[in-house]
Amino acid sequence: MSRPHSLRRRILYWLAAYALLLAAGVSLHGFLVNEYAERLLWDSMLRTEFTHHLERRATDPTYRWSDSDSLRLYAGDADAPPETRALPDGIHDEVELQDGTEILVLVDHVDGVRHVLTLDITEMEREEDRLTLFILGSSVALVLLMGTLMAIGLGRALRPLTTLADDIAALSPDRAGQRLVPEPRASSELLVIASALNDYLQRNERFVERERDFIHTASHELRTPVAVMAGAAELALAPADVPATTAHQLQRILRTADDMDRMIALLLALAKDPARLLQTGQPVDLSALLPAIIDDHRHLTRDKALDIALDAPPACTILAPPGVVRATVGNLLRNAIEHSDDGRIEVVLQADATVVIRDPGHGMSPEQISAIYSRMARTGVPTGDGIGLELIARVCEHLGWALDIRAAPEGGTVATLRMRATGGGADARIAG
Repeated sequence: MSRPHSLRRRILYWLAAYALLLAAGVSLHGFLVNEYAERLLWDSMLRTEFTHHLERRATDPTYRWSDSDSLRLYAGDADAPPETRALPDGIHDEVELQDGTEILVLVDHVDGVRHVLTLDITEMEREEDRLTLFILGSSVALVLLMGTLMAIGLGRALRPLTTLADDIAALSPDRAGQRLVPEPRASSELLVIASALNDYLQRNERFVERERDFIHTASHELRTPVAVMAGAAELALAPADVPATTAHQLQRILRTADDMDRMIALLLALAKDPARLLQTGQPVDLSALLPAIIDDHRHLTRDKALDIALDAPPACTILAPPGVVRATVGNLLRNAIEHSDDGRIEVVLQADATVVIRDPGHGMSPEQISAIYSRMARTGVPTGDGIGLELIARVCEHLGWALDIRAAPEGGTVATLRMRATGGGADARIAG
């Protein structure tokens, strides 16, 4: 898609088109007026000269016409230039002779004799051509000068708007305290726009801060009852004589409490500023963490003919919040188990801190995956596939990780998580 033209360029285009159209109109009008005035002048001059000749001849029998270098009179067609013999009575402009001379011709019949009065206008036409070229050149130079002055003037007039647009484009959603400062020469309209945007930025910062405070407070409040439930379940499981059915239910309580604790960890991660969250990161050995995560989720395959396999992981350590890493990979693994009925789930750790989880199940179609990410990008609301995927996507955006979920050609789904914590959410990429 081509980049749209700036307002300054568009205005210059319109002004240039207007200037060219105006120059063409003025030139055409001047040419037509000049030709008309010139014809009237020639007509008046030749007829006056011819009338004067007739009057002198009528009053003075001895009077004889005397040709000049430019003005000649022919009585009859014998001596008249051949180019004039077929001309009707009247004024004829720019008649060219065989030798290249341009003449103005007056043809009139007096007493049955055809008179031809010619005026050599060759030099005058050359002067007229030179004058026309000079006027055209001056017009072009004037248009160029006006265009340059308009470009400079528009640049100065629109500079506050351009600066404001650049400042707006430089705004980043993950930075607080951003404000727009218009130039001193900014117009009143730009001041209103900047004021409205600054007010919006302030209200947005307050909203984000309230949301983070709420998530942080709610997450901490939830951790207390979850810890109480997990502790009570562990104490109840401590005696050796606990019945099997009771022990099974207590273990479900412990697993649910553990899942809740991981979800709370994700919520707490989202409540923190990305920069501060990365500062609290710790070295996490992924090659040691992945087997523990798989063991924690094997119970979900108990009623399915599923096997979870981990290829020999290479040594790989990243700097990130451990709870967030554990919860993120755990949610992806849980999603793979929930969408599979039988077969083998493969977990692969690559040396660049990329975790790939392939499930053999019915999975999600490309259309479903695209719809999930489209709805999350537009609204940020849950998509029907559980809150886990939404939280993972938000955490990846928060930490600058990349999450890619695709339907495998042979069936099932491939989830790829690249945990390269190199910056904030501006570098995140979520593909589907």
